[in-house]
Amino acid sequence: MRDYIRLSKIEGTASRQAHTDLPEGTYEREMSKEGFFGPAAHLYHQRPPTGWIDWEGPLRPRAFDLNKLNYRPNSPFEAATVLHNAHVKLRFWRASGKMERLARNGDGDELLFVHDGQGQLFCDFGRLDLRAGDYVMLPRGTMWRTEFDGDADLLMIEATNDSFHLPDKGMVGHHAIFDPAMLDTPVMDEAFRAQQTPQGKEEIWRIDIKRREALSTVTYPYNPLDAVGWKGDLTPVKINVEDFRPLMSHRYHLPPSAHTTFLAKRFVVCTFCPRPMEMDPAALKVPFFHNNDDFDEVLFYHRGDFFSRDNIDRGMITFHPCGFTHGPHPKALGGMFKPRKTATDEYAVMLDTRDALEVGALPEGIENHAYVNSWMPKKEAAE
Repeated sequence: MRDYIRLSKIEGTASRQAHTDLPEGTYEREMSKEGFFGPAAHLYHQRPPTGWIDWEGPLRPRAFDLNKLNYRPNSPFEAATVLHNAHVKLRFWRASGKMERLARNGDGDELLFVHDGQGQLFCDFGRLDLRAGDYVMLPRGTMWRTEFDGDADLLMIEATNDSFHLPDKGMVGHHAIFDPAMLDTPVMDEAFRAQQTPQGKEEIWRIDIKRREALSTVTYPYNPLDAVGWKGDLTPVKINVEDFRPLMSHRYHLPPSAHTTFLAKRFVVCTFCPRPMEMDPAALKVPFFHNNDDFDEVLFYHRGDFFSRDNIDRGMITFHPCGFTHGPHPKALGGMFKPRKTATDEYAVMLDTRDALEVGALPEGIENHAYVNSWMPKKEAAE
């Protein structure tokens, strides 16, 4: 644990309680260490801290419309890499139908998020039904394939050379957000047994194994998903976002860290789900302006009304590199204390990385280069 200099002091006009009772006519900005876990300062500005009128340089906020990816590779290893660093890779796989080969990731655990579509996943451990909103965590080295009923879109997050864990939920207990008993595991049912190669029959099956970003292909004269049982405490798990019960506070806007779902050593995955709005009239009803000074922040928009964002639709992703202040778009500021709705209506996946992310080699037309202008006062914003 780092030994930070920690004290609490107030200078000038400020609120004594973060995210509530803002001095009239001010906008709160949080500057903190370790994401939302370390020491923090709250500064109160006369204007929105995102009121820029120009931006030059690589730290600009960016947005990508993944709906515009117009190819559907049969292999997950051919999915478009959107963002990556040495510790995580975020891909978007526009799948379709039945995989022709098995896949095995030797580079790290794989977290699949089903954005659209339904079908089945077959793996060493059995079979899982898949539908939109499912998270599926596949331990490193798991052999697997999917069969979708038509087209499907999946967000894929690789914990490179690492593993996914559940967060320590602290004083709210390990049953908060979702009870671990809600995690589904694969079953070796009749459908799983039916896809195995019968004894005495020969059929060619190939496995693509990814290790250090290179593929090796191993060929078998039978389907190697032929296990008849398993035991132990290592297995794929699945949970749907509709089963989440998010933490909430009626008098205080909780930071994104309260919605942590999975974590690895150098990044976290959070999930935003529908919840009641804060009821205290003095409490902020929108995300507070904050510096992301220790983490790059990525948001994938799955479904609903993304109340703090303007012109962002499902299937889009935003990327806010570490080093600048960001927060709600101007349209959302009118609902800072008087929300338009009594509850949020959004599902979104957030990836926060401790190490700088690089943008993948995406096709032309995927990035919305005008996204940085969306915070500008309307009279200054570019057309």
